[in-house]
Formats: sequence, C-alpha cells, structure tokens
Amino acid sequence: MSADALKLTVYLGERARTDGGRFAADALMEIAARHELRVSALLRGTEGLGPKHRLRTDRLLTLSEDLPLVSVAVDERTRVEAAAEEVVALPFQGLVTLERARFADDDAAPAAEAKLTVYVGRHERAGGRVAYEAVIDELHAAGVAGATALLGVDGTLHGARQRARLTGRNTAVPVMVVAVGDGQAIAAARARIAPMLERPTMTLERVTVCKRDGARLTVPAEVPATDPSGLAVWQKLTVFAGAQSRHGGAPLHAELIRELRRAGAAGATTLRGIRGYHGNHAPHGDTLWQLRRHAPTVTVVVDAPERMARWFAIVDALTDETGLVTSELVPALRTAGPDGGTGGLALARVG
Repeated sequence: MSADALKLTVYLGERARTDGGRFAADALMEIAARHELRVSALLRGTEGLGPKHRLRTDRLLTLSEDLPLVSVAVDERTRVEAAAEEVVALPFQGLVTLERARFADDDAAPAAEAKLTVYVGRHERAGGRVAYEAVIDELHAAGVAGATALLGVDGTLHGARQRARLTGRNTAVPVMVVAVGDGQAIAAARARIAPMLERPTMTLERVTVCKRDGARLTVPAEVPATDPSGLAVWQKLTVFAGAQSRHGGAPLHAELIRELRRAGAAGATTLRGIRGYHGNHAPHGDTLWQLRRHAPTVTVVVDAPERMARWFAIVDALTDETGLVTSELVPALRTAGPDGGTGGLALARVG
C-alpha cells in the first residue's frame, strides 16, 4: 500500500487547555483550517480513561465534566507533516499519533483486510438519502464486516472549516463513516459509493480483523518495539460494538473501559456512533421512541506492542458474544505533557 497520505489523530480531554487558557480542541481545529487540510473532524467521546487512570463518562454526572475528544485530520503527507509540527508544539496533555493511509481515489486494490473511511457532510445527500446512511447501507449490502458513522462537532471538509452551531442545519459538519472488512468487499463497496457522492473523500488503511461476533479469528501480530532505525512502533486495538449490555450488565464499552482501568492501561476512548452495524446485524441507530440506546460504539486503545497482549486478553474475554475487534500498527506516537514538549513525530519504517 502506498503511503501517499497521513492521518494525524489526537486524543485529549474536552477541558484540555493550552497557553492563555485556550481550549486545545479549538487550537487543533484552527491548525487544520489554517493548513486547509482536506478533511478533519473533532469527535466527542462518551467514555474514556485518561491520564493518571482518571475515568470520564457521560453516564455519571460527576464524571461527565471532561469527556474525551478525538481529533482526526487527513491529507497529503507534506501538508499533514506541516500541521503535525504545530500540533506537537502545543502545550497540552494528550496523545498524538501519526498513521499511514492512502486516498481511495483510484482503482488500486486494498489489502486482504482493510479499513475504509468515508467523509461526508452531516446533511449531505446521496441519491435522495442522507449520505452517511446511504454509505452504511451500501457497505452492509457489499458484505463489509462492520461500519460506524461518527458525528463531528467541528472540522474541515475539502479544506474549509465547518463548525456545528446551535442554530442552523450544520449541513457540512463532517461525519466519518469507518468500515472494516475483507479487501474485496471493501473494493466493491467503494466502487458503489464513489458515484453516489458529489465530492467523495475516502481513505484506505491496513487492518487486521481479530474477532467477529464472538469468534476469534487471530490475535494482534507480535511486532518489535522499534523499527531497524530505532523508531518506536505502536499498536492500536479497536472494538466496534453495539450499546447493548453483556449478560444484563453494563454496556460492553463501559465494561471494557473499567476492566482496562483496573488492569493499569494508560488510556482508552469510546466514541458513540449515530448509525452502524457489525457482523450480520442490520444497520441501526438511536430512534426517537427507544427507551434504551442502540447506537453503535467504537472503543480505541493505543499502546506499545509488549503491553498490547494484556489489553487484547481483556478485550477477548469481554467480546465472547459480540463485537468486531481489529488491530493496526501506529508507526508514530507522542504523549504531550501539560508543559508541552519539543520535537516532532517521526514515522517508523513499517507497513
């Protein structure tokens, strides 16, 4: 897979601030807009495990004052690298990762297993339907293992900043549709989705599907802690699930966060989707008349390879009945402390 694009992701708390009391999330979006990045999105999490093992959740009022945020930006390598230099120079507490991707603008075949991300506007239309709903339906029809639509509250689309407002339809505020599965199914879905969208923006990344609907397919690959040049190699574990409870208990994502916290994981973040599916389930989301939430969730853990086996064991035990679990390499990572830091992100030579 060619590395003609980079994805810059930042995990932080919504109350994280930079110099002068400025919100770090707003500073990140301003950097994306200033560099006119092709697409970026600020996503508000529903639950997370932050620095010093502090729990954040929207299920308890006392723990909902600093919910996790995830900022994602994608563009050509040189443009993202320029933006990344400014991001890592910001004095805030958070986790910054840099991953390889490529734009799915051509007919090149994806890997045997792949992740396809489609970026659309919140109220963009496709064939008379809401675009993100149409995209998910096409992914499901093509047999892609799972997909989740994540609603942004800020970001850029085709280089222009789009912020959610209290008034207005917020038509162009970005929505990310993240899909994972067999490469051939991904390719078939991509071919059907592209003509539906006026200005399609899609990226492809390598991924390994570890579990599907409770069945273990493989485990995260064992990789060295550093590449041949000495740069660190990291891994990302992602759990796509519904909001349902396990055995009548807490929702799966809540159990994941709490068990990871008890085991000493450095961090984890759960995002709640607005529509999605995994496995053989039909696409679903919240509706007005539901008494319980049925929106899909995405939980992400990033850590060094030598610790990932511990976190996968927890994930494996809790996804014995349901869930789609994937593993990816994250060739560059940086933890930004409250006093900032110096230097930048460097890509390890992997993948």
